[in-house]
Amino acid sequence: MSAYLVSMGTYAGFFMILALALNLQWGITGMVNFGIAGFYALGAYTSGLLAVKLGVPVGLAIPAACLAGLVMGAAVALLSVRLREDFLAIVTLGVGEVIRLIVLNEDQITEGPRGLRIEARPFGEIIGPDLYPLFYLGLVAACVLLTYAVCEAIRRAPMGRTLRAIREDDVVAEVLGKNVLLHRVQIFAVGGFFMGLAGALYAHYVQNISPEVFMPVVAMFIWMSVIVGGAGNNRGILLGAGAVMVFLEGTRFVGDFTDALDAEKMSALRIIAIGLLLIVTLRLRPRGLLPERKFKAPSD
Repeated sequence: MSAYLVSMGTYAGFFMILALALNLQWGITGMVNFGIAGFYALGAYTSGLLAVKLGVPVGLAIPAACLAGLVMGAAVALLSVRLREDFLAIVTLGVGEVIRLIVLNEDQITEGPRGLRIEARPFGEIIGPDLYPLFYLGLVAACVLLTYAVCEAIRRAPMGRTLRAIREDDVVAEVLGKNVLLHRVQIFAVGGFFMGLAGALYAHYVQNISPEVFMPVVAMFIWMSVIVGGAGNNRGILLGAGAVMVFLEGTRFVGDFTDALDAEKMSALRIIAIGLLLIVTLRLRPRGLLPERKFKAPSD
């Protein structure tokens, strides 16, 4: 049971990093990103392929995956510079699917649906197999704290006020002299950086990655984490991601209490339950469990 809890905590850490990155892009800046699974896959396959095919040390492969996410984020932001809301959502969803289809079909490089086996693990030659899951949980927790610290520093800085102004009305922000394009590219790149980090950590944890893991449903889980936790509030995002992970894992045990549900039906019911949870949250707590604190101008 303790091993299961450690594993669940590790997966929750991946969700937290992805959700914090999405909150930076959408919750604070207002940029819709439905291609989260693609950035996640990009980080996973970049780090995995560098380690497996080229023999790059894990200590260099993971930063390279982060850099790949950063470059992809900046490229998507630049290519969709004139797009807003619905159209940006479609473009990011398309980018995510393009990345997934590439890793699925380029099987001579990525091993396609067979799965890419990754032997390399951070400090795997030093730490024994009994203690390694706990160590990896600590490593992921450290990365979550780093991501939170960076996102919170951006939110509290003067740049954070500019980002919220862009979210509320980008035209007004531009009229006031703010470089809206530069800020959007920067934030999408930073978000892509952390999504690549989450993907790399996932790849070296499971040690066998395949394209079906990076389906668009991953984006739904991360969006749900942000909405449930409270868009714009980084502490709420951690709470929301943890709550979604507990809910996802908790529903796995429903099948133990009845023989009427096979694995396929149980999977479908879990998705239905997630949708219902989102509807209830939006109905009772439309701003999330920990809403963003509204900033007020100082009075004279």
